[in-house]
Amino acid sequence: MSSRPNTVEDWVKHLEGVRLPVATATAERLRRALADGRLALHEIAERLCESPPLALALLREANRGHASLGDPAASLEAVLGRVGLGPAEYLIARQPTLPEERLPRPLRQLCLVSQHAMTLGLGLFGVPLARLWPDIRLAALLFLAPLWPLATRYPELFEEWERRVLGEGEPAIKVERELLGVPAIRLCQALARHWQLPEWIVEGYRLLDQDRRQLVRALHIAHGDDPLEQQQRLDDDPNLRRWLTHPGNTILLANGLALASHHAWDGPHTLRWQRFSALYLQLPLARVQSRSHELAVQDAQRHARPGLWHPAEGLVWPPGERRLKPVPRVQVASESQAQRWRGLCEQLLHTPSAFATLPQLFDCARQALVACGLPRLLLLTPDRNGQKGNVQLHHGLDDAPGLQLDIASHPLLAKLFGSPGQLRIDDGNRARFAPHLPADLRRLFSNERLWLRSLGFGERVVLLAILDSELQPADPRRTAALDKTFTCIERAIGTFANRPRVRPT
Repeated sequence: MSSRPNTVEDWVKHLEGVRLPVATATAERLRRALADGRLALHEIAERLCESPPLALALLREANRGHASLGDPAASLEAVLGRVGLGPAEYLIARQPTLPEERLPRPLRQLCLVSQHAMTLGLGLFGVPLARLWPDIRLAALLFLAPLWPLATRYPELFEEWERRVLGEGEPAIKVERELLGVPAIRLCQALARHWQLPEWIVEGYRLLDQDRRQLVRALHIAHGDDPLEQQQRLDDDPNLRRWLTHPGNTILLANGLALASHHAWDGPHTLRWQRFSALYLQLPLARVQSRSHELAVQDAQRHARPGLWHPAEGLVWPPGERRLKPVPRVQVASESQAQRWRGLCEQLLHTPSAFATLPQLFDCARQALVACGLPRLLLLTPDRNGQKGNVQLHHGLDDAPGLQLDIASHPLLAKLFGSPGQLRIDDGNRARFAPHLPADLRRLFSNERLWLRSLGFGERVVLLAILDSELQPADPRRTAALDKTFTCIERAIGTFANRPRVRPT
């Protein structure tokens, strides 16, 4: 089983070969725009912002093929001028394409954040820095680009980071070291240099990684509410004042605000970036907050997509609401079991699939569920005709081996085997649902609390888990562990189903 890289150098080499897929319809629209001789260069550049991965591919081509021109291209117009419209159309035709809904969701979500950052950068800073408008647009759009191949190759890592950092409040640096082996900022900085991204992007990552003192000093001043006092403190520190007014800081401000508002508008991180932006622009905080809300709505009207989260949706929520709410920390039977459970979940989430056969996958799933402290567990698979449910694996049930459940004559089982779903039976609904279960199942599970969950790939069910959970309503932590385990099992099934087939020679 291959392992992921764990050093910056290895990650750069590994991600260098990842080709970012592009939505088929978007690629075709851009090819038509490049072939349309009536469009000016700035109009084509505007349309190129519809696909951040294509903008990145063209920028890398421009810098790779024109190294003798010196500095990396700093605007989309410069990129198109270096590459040429014909070669640009040819490059786009060579990019891998998929229907938009089949693109990795984390990649689409990150690109949406990047487009929101571009809108914020242009809307907040484009007027006072009008001469640098094209530079701001490209750098703001591509600041998060080093994360795109990671989200494409390992989408589960992005979702895990989002859940643990935004949902559960774990320190980002701790989570990143566990998932990647290195801080994400350091990896992003290395990729930005390797790809010759605009210097403002490289400098932004360098600042976050190696020179955070400048940020902290500026934020201390931004925290004050008296503009006169803020100006006096900047006058007393001319080095900080010169640094603060550098136009490259607009890229960091726009992306910091886009990422923070992605979680919550009234969170401390969002307020921090809004204060920082207000200090940079020498504007009242309320003005910057109002403008950033307006720009989020404008961006949603242009870039929002079904199935993706846009921060503009959060503007109508009551104060204190979060897109990802903190969840109770997962608790399993013991610390040693907890370590075992985490290892099994990592094995289930591994891409490509860590399993050669489905029985191997099912056995790992059984071990992960047992590590949650379950007293009894039954895993069933449907037969070829979908008429019987056969016991594959079990735990704590001596009479389970060889058991078959009749699916066709029990509508409740037929529904669970028909499409992925779940049913929890407790004191309140047992009289309603228990009579519809097979007698053999009622004999095995005499407890009042029963959890049935069917798992599969798409609409196809390949596994039904039945567990005598003995969960009390006041113990949500073990429920969280089980939910997480079921998610890992379902993703493992999907990864296994999509594994490349080895053709016989």
